[in-house]
Amino acid sequence: MKRTLLALLFSITSASLFAQEASQVRLGLTAHPNFGFLKVENGEGSGLSTGFTYGLMSDFEFAENYCFATGLTVTSVNGAGKIINYQPYHNASAGQTAYDVKYKMQYLQIPLSIKLKTDEKDDMKWYGQFGLTTDFRIGARQDVEQANTPLAEDLKATNNTKFLRAGMLIGGGVEYRLSGKTSLLGGITYNNGLTNIAKKPHTVKNHYVALNIGVFF
Repeated sequence: MKRTLLALLFSITSASLFAQEASQVRLGLTAHPNFGFLKVENGEGSGLSTGFTYGLMSDFEFAENYCFATGLTVTSVNGAGKIINYQPYHNASAGQTAYDVKYKMQYLQIPLSIKLKTDEKDDMKWYGQFGLTTDFRIGARQDVEQANTPLAEDLKATNNTKFLRAGMLIGGGVEYRLSGKTSLLGGITYNNGLTNIAKKPHTVKNHYVALNIGVFF
């Protein structure tokens, strides 16, 4: 909890510094689905799993059509895969064994990105976005099966996963001005996990595609 509060304080301080230089600050709300998947060093991923994101978003416009985009969201990233000799469930005497593992991770996410926008036409602005996310684990659960036999179901997994996740994001979309400063945002973002979310001896990275939906006020 202390680490989460420190992360929140850092985010607020950074946003305040950018706000001092920004010509316009825009705040908004977002709530949208995402589709997560795993890349496993000693195994393979098992398709897409649905997650969800909600929270605050903000744009600090430091020049015309150029923004520093950040926010504070709660992001659930789910993903499943087959992991060879998955600990702590594997018995060494059984030899090479594949386990079906689903990670159900929840993060407090702080994106730090640059957003480039086009000039407005017909009340619309297109944008591209690139940057990083810093994610702090606030929840972790797992399902584990071996040969269709459940070994764990929705089990708390904070001891098997890492607190910090870093990701690289790239995406784009459109803003549609409804009236005045109120705009509807829609787009798509790919978040590529850069760090291992599992503890040794396994290497697992989670990634997701998000369908971004939000409103700026």
